[in-house]
Amino acid sequence: MSEHTATPPNPDPATPVDALPLWHGFAPELDPAKVLFSEIIPGGGHGSWLLSRGTALRLAALDPAANASVILYATAPAHERYNMPDSLKAQHTAHFTRGHVLMSDMGHAMLSITADATGWHDPLAGHGNATLVRAKYGVASYQETRNEWYRNAHDNFLLEAAKHGLGKRDLVANVNFFSRVDVDEDGAMKFHAGNSKAGDSVDLRAEMNVLVILNTCQHPLDPNPEYAPKPIALTIVATPPPRLDDACRTFRAENQRAFTLTERLFI
Repeated sequence: MSEHTATPPNPDPATPVDALPLWHGFAPELDPAKVLFSEIIPGGGHGSWLLSRGTALRLAALDPAANASVILYATAPAHERYNMPDSLKAQHTAHFTRGHVLMSDMGHAMLSITADATGWHDPLAGHGNATLVRAKYGVASYQETRNEWYRNAHDNFLLEAAKHGLGKRDLVANVNFFSRVDVDEDGAMKFHAGNSKAGDSVDLRAEMNVLVILNTCQHPLDPNPEYAPKPIALTIVATPPPRLDDACRTFRAENQRAFTLTERLFI
């Protein structure tokens, strides 16, 4: 090193890394003092995060036609996970929006939807696999196209789950945030194009310690003939516990019971 080249000082360890340049672009109204983490997941990507009670996850669509497929597991006990049938039945619904709670197979409140700019999120249609992607979009391998290769949600979920000691038998129904599916009188599912727009976001408050596994592959019923998954931005923020008059707690009597059962875990 030249004697004229100054060595940059190490950052003050007491000063947090400045996440502002990233999250401020899609969540500028958030309190900087409460932002804990922020990241952008590219289209067709995947990731996982351990949310502690007292935090919330904001997902933001960066482009129209985005889809964020999410599976949930409790971090303790490890065998507890999101239960789609019970969550829908308890809340008398076939879609998720503000006020709804994603419940576990033990009746606990896992995540609550505290804010929602889209208004409809699909919990019914599941996710695609390699066979579906190959039949719908063709083949583009990593060897040929590098990072532009065609991914599928099923394999993405398994890759991310393996990092936490989970496998194929642990996969459960997922929620497709930002996507809408209507079910007609005959039970046929119809994808609702244009359900979300760029900038839409949904806030998910952790009511217990939760492992969130997410991927950004296209919805399995998306009629777009082109492989074109969209990126999703996420931000984790500190948040206070729900009050007794919280909208998600009071949405239905079943929600109240789920909150009560969950809060007993933290006495």
